Amino acid sequence: MFEDLRFPVIAAPMAGGPTTPELVAAVTAAGGFGFLAGGYLSADALADRIAKTAELTGEPFGVNLFVPGGAAEADLGGHIERWRAEAERYGVEPGEPRWDDDAYTAKLEVVLERKVPVVSFTFGVPSPEDVGRLHANGSEVAVTVTSPEEAERAIAVGADALVLQGFEAGAHRGLFADEPEAEGGGPQYGVLSLLRLVSARTDLPLVATGGLVHGADIAAVLAAGAVAAQLGTAFLRADEAGTQPAHRLALADGGRPTAFTRVFSGRPARSLVNRAVTDFSATAPSAYPEVNNLTKPIRAAAGKAGDAEIMSLYAGQTYELAGSGPAASIVERLQAEAREAATRLSRLR
Repeated sequence: MFEDLRFPVIAAPMAGGPTTPELVAAVTAAGGFGFLAGGYLSADALADRIAKTAELTGEPFGVNLFVPGGAAEADLGGHIERWRAEAERYGVEPGEPRWDDDAYTAKLEVVLERKVPVVSFTFGVPSPEDVGRLHANGSEVAVTVTSPEEAERAIAVGADALVLQGFEAGAHRGLFADEPEAEGGGPQYGVLSLLRLVSARTDLPLVATGGLVHGADIAAVLAAGAVAAQLGTAFLRADEAGTQPAHRLALADGGRPTAFTRVFSGRPARSLVNRAVTDFSATAPSAYPEVNNLTKPIRAAAGKAGDAEIMSLYAGQTYELAGSGPAASIVERLQAEAREAATRLSRLR
């Protein structure tokens, strides 16, 4: 799946806009691999993006889907009122805080119809039946995991590869189940710790992700047993990325710490700290996707207004070290840094 890449770097699926067909195509053309983000899209929109990506590259690429969970039991009343006040500032209505399955079934049919070579899953495991259908269709299956226990569940349903997400990662933790009493959603493992623990349990190909923005990071996870490194934050400021201008500016300015928050979506996600994170996080409920649907139109309005204080500024812990420019130049820089890091390993001879 990933062992034969010319350069073992994967552009992570960043839902909500940053991942574009152009970004996926550029990274694959540079010798890596790219995932389209299926999250938050309709089935038709996902089909269009798959078709567009196929037009731009003749190389294989993947699609990521969100596995739906159950409806929330938390009381959203106070959080709704806090966001309603922000909606009034922009002259928009809050979204309906409803549960939905992110059109999971319809989008699964899309990736089957389009025979997407690699399909990855986040927020849980697909059913063994769905894995079987994908395998019969010629697709390989990867599952995002954040703990050894989740890895074992993914192995049990027949995953072909595991994407090991350390707590350093930006945006949503790929937790199978959010634990409301825990700030970050449950036990937290750094990417190297998780890589070592899971590699002791399985011989499946392992992809490492979480705070990797430098070529030395790629060399480090390869040395620790990964077959490839998946990078998201490193490509947020790529020319081909769909990252909103205010988000790009906040990333370029640096200086903001990052923190886990449920304030924007109801699930723990690492974001740059802004007013929304500071003021609303303490009472933000564990209620995904209800909170995400509630805040979506307000965040969109903030983005249009260039107001970074109410946007979900998702980014990994090391975002300040990420660069900008064409995706190909970012990959080229990562390659040079990785080779330099590899030469330092000669001290171990």
